[in-house]
Amino acid sequence: MFKDVKDKVWVFDVEWVPDPVTGKSLYGLAEDTPDEDVIQEMWKKGGATDENPMPYLKTVLCRVVSISVVTRTVSNGETKLHLLSLPRDSKDPAQVAEAHIVETFLSAIGTRKPQVVGYNSHAADLKILIQRGLANGIQVADFCRRPNKPWEGIDYFARGSDWNVDLIEIVGGWGKSNPSLNEMVTVCGIPGKITGDGQQVAPLWLDGELDKIIAYNEFDSLTTYLLWLRLAYFGGFFTSEQYAHEQELLQELLKTESEKPERAHLRDYLAEWERLRAERS
Repeated sequence: MFKDVKDKVWVFDVEWVPDPVTGKSLYGLAEDTPDEDVIQEMWKKGGATDENPMPYLKTVLCRVVSISVVTRTVSNGETKLHLLSLPRDSKDPAQVAEAHIVETFLSAIGTRKPQVVGYNSHAADLKILIQRGLANGIQVADFCRRPNKPWEGIDYFARGSDWNVDLIEIVGGWGKSNPSLNEMVTVCGIPGKITGDGQQVAPLWLDGELDKIIAYNEFDSLTTYLLWLRLAYFGGFFTSEQYAHEQELLQELLKTESEKPERAHLRDYLAEWERLRAERS
C-alpha cells in the first residue's frame, strides 16, 4: 500500500503498437514492405496462433502512440482535476512523433514532480517509455535524477517508492492470480472495457484512426483513476464524504470535457459510470 497521497497525483495509461521500423530492422525485411505485413511478421515471430493471432510483444519492439493522464492537484485546500492526452493534435505530424510524445510526458514529470500512478506501470507502461526514449535518443535528465538516499528526494526508479505507485502490485498476486485492469474494476463497479480491448489498437493505428486510440486511452486512464481513488479510500486517505466529493469532481470534469466536440466520447464513459453507480446504490 502507498503511504500517502501527494498534492500532485498523475494517473496515467500508455497505448502502443508493434513498430514497423523496428520489425524491418530486426527481421531483415525490405524497406518497402507495407507496415501491415511487417506487423503480421512481428506477431508471427512473437508466437501467433489461430487462437491468438496478435500475441503480446516485448514492449521494446513497439512504439508509443498515445499517453493519457488524469491530473489531481491540491492547492490552498482546493482540488482540481484535468484530463490530458498526447498527442494533443492527432493531425500534427510533429506531435504524433513518438519521440515528442515520450519526451513531453517524461519531461513534464521531471519538472512538475507528481506522484505517478499506473496499472502494471512498473513492468509495462513506464518501462516502454524508458525503452522507447532510448530508441529515440531523447534526454529527460530531471525525470531520471535520483537522490543519494531514498528519504532525501523524489525517486521514480526505486521499487516501492511512493512517488511511483503501481496499483497491480497492491491488488495483484502471482502469475494467473493477477487481475487485469478490466477484471479488477468490473468487480468494483467501475467502467471497464467500453469500446473493445487492447487488441483493437494496432488495427486502428494501421487504419489511421489515432483519434479512436486516444479516446480508448482516455477511458483507461479514467478507469485507473477511479480504481486509485477507491484504493485511497480503502486505505483511509479519504473519509466517506471526501470520497464522494472526489467522485463528484470527476463527474463534473467529464461533463465539462464531453461538451467539447473532440471529447464527445466521454459521454459514453459518463453514462456507463452513472449506470453502474445506480445499480449499486
